[in-house]
Amino acid sequence: MCTALTPTKVGSLAADQAALLDRDGYLLLRGAIPEAWRDLLRTAFDAGVGPSEQWAVPKAPGWRHALVDLDPTVRETCRLPTLLAVAGHMLEGPFFLAQVEGREPLPDGGHQPLHRDGAGLRAVSAMVFLDDYGPGNGATRVVRRPLDQGDPDETLSQTLAGEAGDILVFDADLLHGATRNVSGARRRSLLLNFLPERDRAAENAFRVVRNVRMDNGEVFTP
Repeated sequence: MCTALTPTKVGSLAADQAALLDRDGYLLLRGAIPEAWRDLLRTAFDAGVGPSEQWAVPKAPGWRHALVDLDPTVRETCRLPTLLAVAGHMLEGPFFLAQVEGREPLPDGGHQPLHRDGAGLRAVSAMVFLDDYGPGNGATRVVRRPLDQGDPDETLSQTLAGEAGDILVFDADLLHGATRNVSGARRRSLLLNFLPERDRAAENAFRVVRNVRMDNGEVFTP
């Protein structure tokens, strides 16, 4: 639950990263998670996996879901300076962490149609990869902003690949979607969302539906 609001100043994004982000609508932060944290995050993910009834709203089939938002290492990951700098650059004003949960495509599951997390909304999504990822185990595909013609077009999408510890940060209005986990290899990730401070009251009204348990009273200011 949100208690008193606590302001935290975030740093600026490097000029070359800002240019890529402005052009493409997403930024892939390679090796952003400290190596010492990665096993802790995987342990938190596995400990948070439970039956479907632990969720207020049924989850999509083909996925493993984990409650992780009370874990201290997960919380610190959401506050990494580079991640906050990217979110601050995109949102251009005070913002807060709205939600973080764990997701993993099951073997032969996970495929999503290209979609937008928030069409027309001002919001930032991020995926923290806890395992190596690529076309074989359900990696995310994206449509770069210059290629986006409005309607989903699979021929324009690019499937990302990388290593555990990477973070994908993207505009919630960017076309993206997971691929099918054809290899069956694990591809755990944390999915988190940052929203403008002005949207706090509306978002908090759905805390129970979204299974948000953490104190989200920190306000990040660019």
